[in-house]
Amino acid sequence: MAGRIPEQPAPVSGGEPRDRAGGEPRAIDVSVVVPAKDEAESVGVLAAEIETALVPTGLAWECLWIDDGSRDDTLARLETLHAGDERHRILVFDRNYGQSAAMLAGFRRARGRMIVTLDADLQNDPADIPRLLELLAAGPAAMVNGVRAKRHDRWVRRISSRIANGFRNRLTHESVTDVGCSLRAFRAECVRDLPSFHGMHRFLPTLVRMQGYAITETPVGHRIRRYGTAKYGIGNRLWVGIADTFGVRWLMRRYVKPIVRYDSLAHDAASETPPRPSAAATPGIRTGNEAASKRVPAESHRG
Repeated sequence: MAGRIPEQPAPVSGGEPRDRAGGEPRAIDVSVVVPAKDEAESVGVLAAEIETALVPTGLAWECLWIDDGSRDDTLARLETLHAGDERHRILVFDRNYGQSAAMLAGFRRARGRMIVTLDADLQNDPADIPRLLELLAAGPAAMVNGVRAKRHDRWVRRISSRIANGFRNRLTHESVTDVGCSLRAFRAECVRDLPSFHGMHRFLPTLVRMQGYAITETPVGHRIRRYGTAKYGIGNRLWVGIADTFGVRWLMRRYVKPIVRYDSLAHDAASETPPRPSAAATPGIRTGNEAASKRVPAESHRG
């Protein structure tokens, strides 16, 4: 199949992924980022599902669990998980900072060339991950956004999410079907330098596209919550999301992404006479929208 992930040597259980000869550690292909707050009952089940989904791909992977101020046994279970398999890494916050902060911390510590995000509550299905990675490998999109084909949430959450999603699309001139789905795949470079603010995770498609990258969407599964309680409601989803949209709208208008024309540090240090930039070239700065129009199509590539 076009764009299929190439087969790689299978990683060994525990520790750093290595080649079949057990030699030097392999580069990480995929980093799975999982924010978790008070999800002790879900951790073991989700870890097993992630392994079941990724091991057959042959990719070298790691899973970054961000404990966002849990007050239950989440951390203890994560420590047990890490002790049994070092591919499961743990980052522990001193208190609760929210889903956006947890995702950003995972993005900046991920070692993979591709990054996948999903919730820890088991509503996202890790079995969808290989298909998202195949779409990412096929290109040209740098982000694959999941769309929950059949949501298993209470009607109040579905309605509030629909209102906030429509308002967000209208003000940001987007056509993203499901901004609230946490199951996504990215090329690592497009999420390394995202701005840090509460609610950032609700605007990932817009922030990625602002940098000049294309996105695509694909249907994914959605499951009934088995353990714990929902972290979002009308108060911290609908009204807060609408207020944040005005801030992101301002950011879109003021965003600047410089295009580097020449960097002497990029040349071989052994070169005595590194080439100089052409005198005819005119330095300049492009806004995010201008950069995007130069590099990728403006419209979303639907899966």
